[in-house]
Amino acid sequence: MAIKITDECINCGACEPECPNTAIYEGGVEWAISDGTAVKGLFTMMDGSTIDADQRNAPVSVDIYYIVPNKCTECQGFHEEPQCAAVCPVDCCVPDEMYQETVEELMDKKAKLHV
Repeated sequence: MAIKITDECINCGACEPECPNTAIYEGGVEWAISDGTAVKGLFTMMDGSTIDADQRNAPVSVDIYYIVPNKCTECQGFHEEPQCAAVCPVDCCVPDEMYQETVEELMDKKAKLHV
């Protein structure tokens, strides 16, 4: 399952540079699948829809840092544990129950992001 950042976030920014998928953004910042990944052209999202990888999308949150679930792999294939959670001083990087994924699905997502 993807990781999410809860409202307890203090906006310290420690998590953002730790993400190997560039899935973490500062509140209010638009995101794109292509940011920090090898994805070009159309990308199939977790819900089956497709978007252009370079398309700028509305921020998931405007007040606190946020994680784009379609880019989060829980650091599978990179680290033993999610790095955002490991460095968060207030423990606000937690599993997102809305996105249940197996390790195999997370590894497949990693492969799609880093061709």
